[in-house]
Amino acid sequence: MIQFEILTTFPEMFQGPFNESMLKRAQEAGLVQITIHNLRRWTNDHRCSTDDVQYGGGSGMVMLAEPIIRAVEELQEKGGHSDQARVILLTPQGRPFNQTCALDLAQSEILILICGHYKGVDERVVECLRPDEISVGDYILTGGEISTMVVVDAVSRLVPGVVGDSGSVASDSFQEEWMLDCPRYTRPQEIRGLKVPGVLLSGNHADIEQWRNNQRLRRTEERRPDLIQNLKRTN
Repeated sequence: MIQFEILTTFPEMFQGPFNESMLKRAQEAGLVQITIHNLRRWTNDHRCSTDDVQYGGGSGMVMLAEPIIRAVEELQEKGGHSDQARVILLTPQGRPFNQTCALDLAQSEILILICGHYKGVDERVVECLRPDEISVGDYILTGGEISTMVVVDAVSRLVPGVVGDSGSVASDSFQEEWMLDCPRYTRPQEIRGLKVPGVLLSGNHADIEQWRNNQRLRRTEERRPDLIQNLKRTN
């Protein structure tokens, strides 16, 4: 089982995505545990403030360091799990989140995820907690809540038992680090003159696998040549 502890100023945002489909079933089966924490619990003023204006001027608010630090330290100590708990800060300045990163995070017992917001978090959060800073892409969202949903979803489906057919996970795009998945087809065999490739109907598993591998390479070359270039550089 993997345990997600999520710190956010907007807990209601998570109600829909985590209470439907695969994530709902994973929680009911005890394979995944997701707990949403309202960061305002750890504030110390009557307004329950989680942000303030930034030193040096400039537009945009900055999330306060103390509530985040207090919250993470309390969650780390809960049940004596300080060694197992891994702290993640969702931020555009983090390392790119990809399938390799998801596989790495899926090895953890407990993930504490901090949802960044506004102009960002006070840098002393990073200096005190030394979190793993992760970005879901080179674009800016309204906050780290949506990024956190992406991470939780991608990591959860790697937990054994969450996806009923483990072979489906093994053949995902990026599971081989640099390769996209091949085209997939289902019934009927023909739609508007478009037919399922004959090799997939042949029953010859060796030929099917060869066709799929060729298609993976072709699709990667056409759509993500950067992945192949990265592989060549690393080799």
